[in-house]
Amino acid sequence: MRTLALVSALALLGLAGCGPKKNVLYVYTWSDYIDPELVTAFEKQYACTVKIDTFDTNETMYAKLRAGGGGYDVIFPSTFFIQMLADNQMLRPLDHDLLPNVGAHFDRRFRDKIYDGSLTYTVPYTVFYTGLAFRKDKTPDVAASWNAIMDPRFKGRSTLIGDMHMTIGAALKSLGFSLNSTNAAELAQARDTVIRWKANIARFENEAYKTGLASSEFLLCMAYSGDIVQVQEESPEVTFVYPREGYPCSCDEMAIPTTARNVELAHRFINFIYEPSWAARNICYTGFCSPVAPAYALIPAKYRDNTAIFPPDEDLARAEVMRYLGEATALYTRIWDEIKAGK
Repeated sequence: MRTLALVSALALLGLAGCGPKKNVLYVYTWSDYIDPELVTAFEKQYACTVKIDTFDTNETMYAKLRAGGGGYDVIFPSTFFIQMLADNQMLRPLDHDLLPNVGAHFDRRFRDKIYDGSLTYTVPYTVFYTGLAFRKDKTPDVAASWNAIMDPRFKGRSTLIGDMHMTIGAALKSLGFSLNSTNAAELAQARDTVIRWKANIARFENEAYKTGLASSEFLLCMAYSGDIVQVQEESPEVTFVYPREGYPCSCDEMAIPTTARNVELAHRFINFIYEPSWAARNICYTGFCSPVAPAYALIPAKYRDNTAIFPPDEDLARAEVMRYLGEATALYTRIWDEIKAGK
């Protein structure tokens, strides 16, 4: 009898383990880029599991997708990379019947800052700006200019972003050119400028500059606006400025790869992020503006008044939207290789 009871109990345990398996949504995005509470709420509402992998450059993301890696359902490419993905048939057209929040809440003022205003393949996630961040308690009189990178006070204590379009673009702006220039002579001048900057910096850095600024390891960094909002939570001495020569502006967007296995759940995730209450929380968590218009009234004043999230009109007028480089990508890649090899 004891044996029979044990067999019965084991059988019941086996049956208990045979319940329906949870759907898994695979997401590929930048680090620290989604409020974890949003993810938890989505998992609960849709009885699923969200697994997130991160990348630090668009090139890394693109290379992994091209190699067939990841099996991702939602990806977060920057606007200027989307056409490359679309041209290579790597993106699935969106079903807007599954995205009612996007239709209702997308801030249409951002249509000219994204890849496709009709949102055929992508939905904007954040709007971001690239400028300079510094410790005002250590060096209060920093010029709002890309040339501040050459200030001898920052020798070995500054960083540049390790993104070829972003950093070459900043050099182009410092010279009075478009950051999307495909002119070989202008790009040669930008290359020489970045090589001069390189001699004064500690290194190219995409992530750790945040902790470096907080600890005063770095005093001046080329930085993404939202990153600095995050840093300011712990280190209010860190200030973000928009260089007077002009600066890059772009969006990160949400897309569904053609290889996605959980297409409907991917749409649900994008739609969930466009809920105004969650979009507002995401602005506070990431430090980046989310183009969900009703969310703005829901965020605390300290975020609504932070110029790193919402630039003043005079600063915004100097922003230039980063565009797809097309065939000039090869030229930028060669210039970037020369920069990395140069001294």
